Amino acid sequence: MKKRILYGIANYAELVEKNGYFVDKTSWLAELEMVNNPVFLRPRRFGKSLLCSILNHYYDLNTADRFSELFGPTWIGQHPTGKQNSCFILHLNFSVIEPGKTLDAIERSFKGHCNYLIKYMRNEYALLKNMPEIDTDAPVSDCLGKLISYIKKYELPPLYIIIDEYDNFANQLVTANKDQLYRELTADNGFFKTFFKTLKQGRETQSIANVFITGVLPITMDDMASGFNVATFLTLDPQFENMLGFTQAETDTLVDAVFQDQELDPTTRSEVGTLMKNQYNGYHLISSDEESLYNSTSVLYFLNWLQNHKTIPKHLTDLNLKTDISWVRRLTASNPALTEEFVNRLTLHNSIAFDDTFLVEKFNMYQFFEPSFFPISFFYLGMLTRKDDFFLCLPNMNMRTIFVQYFNEIHHIDVSTRYAEIMQAFANQPNLEQLFSGYWREYVSQLPEAIFQQVNENFYRTTFYELCSRFLSRWFVWHVERSYPQGRSDLEFVGKYNEKYAGLRWVVEFKYFSNAELRKMKTSIEDFQVRVEDTEQINGYAEGLRVEYPKAEISKFVIYCFGNQGFRVFQTG
Repeated sequence: MKKRILYGIANYAELVEKNGYFVDKTSWLAELEMVNNPVFLRPRRFGKSLLCSILNHYYDLNTADRFSELFGPTWIGQHPTGKQNSCFILHLNFSVIEPGKTLDAIERSFKGHCNYLIKYMRNEYALLKNMPEIDTDAPVSDCLGKLISYIKKYELPPLYIIIDEYDNFANQLVTANKDQLYRELTADNGFFKTFFKTLKQGRETQSIANVFITGVLPITMDDMASGFNVATFLTLDPQFENMLGFTQAETDTLVDAVFQDQELDPTTRSEVGTLMKNQYNGYHLISSDEESLYNSTSVLYFLNWLQNHKTIPKHLTDLNLKTDISWVRRLTASNPALTEEFVNRLTLHNSIAFDDTFLVEKFNMYQFFEPSFFPISFFYLGMLTRKDDFFLCLPNMNMRTIFVQYFNEIHHIDVSTRYAEIMQAFANQPNLEQLFSGYWREYVSQLPEAIFQQVNENFYRTTFYELCSRFLSRWFVWHVERSYPQGRSDLEFVGKYNEKYAGLRWVVEFKYFSNAELRKMKTSIEDFQVRVEDTEQINGYAEGLRVEYPKAEISKFVIYCFGNQGFRVFQTG
């Protein structure tokens, strides 16, 4: 059976059974065995659930007869730790717990999930068949305590507990401003903290071999610290930075395999790799000096389309990731001005200051809504990443696109009904000056006056790209700030290899002058001429591009934007 990209599947056994492509992260299991009670936080859709499933299948007593099938060719299959298939598994997923209107409602949902799985273990494992019945209406801590006591009494194999999305339902209470309910949930005598105290007790008696916890935000675990103060936080540990997400080498190996197995045109491989890097790479979770990571789910989304349709997806942003912007609304809902300021800053400058102390120290729900903590919250949500030691930024074009779309929504800018003729004319006969003129006339004219006091070349470049991508993605893809030996190009139009403009490559450099700077030049926009240094700069980018793509039809353009007064487009070759 031919290998396939199995997008959206987080069950490791299913991935193996259906012969899905798999980026082998199993060497991290050996690393995790050296850590007591690891807590590992990463943004949504970064591969956490699949890692939990791998742990489940590796340590589960009941999968011993399938070890070779499941792990044979993997790193851990070739280098087993000796603890494989040695534990009972209790695999909890707190994303299924409903954040009800009352504490009793939340506890009922919590019991329904946890106690059912504990009861299920009694039937699933032969060694537990004589364990006393589980009362599913009893507190979860009682049922879990009964299980670990039975294991201890009869000297049975230990329990390995996996908790995926530990913070999901609690986060929903926080962002819905249900402060009182959240305080009740995390109270010292509440069922949630008592549950974690039982985990700690099981670890102390060694009835529980280990507890592995994943989630997105540290807020709930911090509030639970007194109940489970034996956790080891790996989120910002450099040793574990690459445990989730894909490195460049891992992505290259996966893409190469897809190209070979799906018999895709090898001449398009470089183009595909460059596009993916621009769209999905860029996460620096520990240090901006280290290698950046790809969002793994976004990579699989892209490759799933590529294998099925033999071409680049028309829409490069996974719709499942667009829901992330709802967090902006939730966290800033109490003050719309804060929302606008936050989104404007990132759209205009792609840079926002942060305090590294806040990033590594514990913070509680009250700090969560403070503007000074917005950058930290959105770092954990995967919408921002490290730019350097002082600033965070949007990690890639995927996230920039999402923020521009929200910028348009906040400022009530129409991006759908007035551009059809402009875009159709360009699709029929590409002309950059006419296209940019339409963008300036229809899009820029809608901007609030206050925005023009802040705009820069990054703003014009990013919003122009986002608008073009809405209408022209059937024929083109775009690169933003692509690296060459001579520097980073601002924007590139690339004709899709399977469409009518295949081979077309336009390199565009943006330059911005404020209205005050224009006045000092003592020239009109109509009389302004392209500057020599700008021509030399873009020639350097084109030279690097020509080395990489010697057969490409390369054109070079410099676009000058003058405050809100106007623009000039020059083709330099």
